[in-house]
Amino acid sequence: MSSPGTSMFTNFTKLCKGLALVLVVGHLVVQFIPATVPYLALIPARTIPFAWNLVTSGYFELSVYGVVFSTVSLLFMGKFLEPIWGSKEFLKFIFVVNFLTYLCVFVTAIALYYITRLEIYLYMPFSGFHGVLAGLLVGIKQIIPDQEVLLIKIKAKWLPSIMLVLSIASSFFTLDSATYLPTLIFGTYMGWLYLRYLQKRPETKLRGDPSDDFAFSTFFPELLRPVIDPLASIFHRMLCGRSNATSEDHGYTTGGAPLPGSDSAEASRRRERGARALEERLGTERLVPARNKDELQSDALDSV
Repeated sequence: MSSPGTSMFTNFTKLCKGLALVLVVGHLVVQFIPATVPYLALIPARTIPFAWNLVTSGYFELSVYGVVFSTVSLLFMGKFLEPIWGSKEFLKFIFVVNFLTYLCVFVTAIALYYITRLEIYLYMPFSGFHGVLAGLLVGIKQIIPDQEVLLIKIKAKWLPSIMLVLSIASSFFTLDSATYLPTLIFGTYMGWLYLRYLQKRPETKLRGDPSDDFAFSTFFPELLRPVIDPLASIFHRMLCGRSNATSEDHGYTTGGAPLPGSDSAEASRRRERGARALEERLGTERLVPARNKDELQSDALDSV
């Protein structure tokens, strides 16, 4: 019988356990065989011809603290997101976001070198799973935006924004901020980009989440949204094209009321599934202490 509170640290998915093992093994490899770092980490000057760095760089950590934080975060966030998305979609999200994140880091490093002519941008090793973790935070923001996170009592929709603000603020006081800050920024954006435009929705056979509650401006305070929305709309038209017109042509709304399968209705169902999954998980964790209490009472009665 599980002791009270232990269920919180169990029931992790097999996929997340496997990915956590990959992170641990990757860390051990670079610790015991340091010569593998130039072949696994993203070093912009060596990415050509070592193009596989764009994939492998995200699946190992150089520090012990990094691998512990990444594995624990993956297990807990995956425990919530994978049952909702499905294992295949969860794995696809991780692969795509990781690849796009480090592709953007590579392009940025090359651009900074040509602008500054500082070779440090060419030979700085980039690695770590934190870009994917930033993307997974965006997934939590999408599914349970108004749910308060336990302990810190902050709504989930603000978690990615708070993480970025704290990371940018800490970059002024650390010397190695260039190795993690671009990855966090691009990981957050690529996670949102994937969920906004690319993720398949089996219920409607459409892609993405075009709801207003998941717009790019929702990462910012309401005061800044009138400035952010016009800029975001430019990229929206580039990526979405005629999606808005297509939605109207297919009659996804009637008199302002969402039809089944429309963007707002789909977003509401997604949040309901997320809230239901969270409630079920919390209910399971509360059930264990209650069950143990009943057993203790029964034992006491038997002894009497």
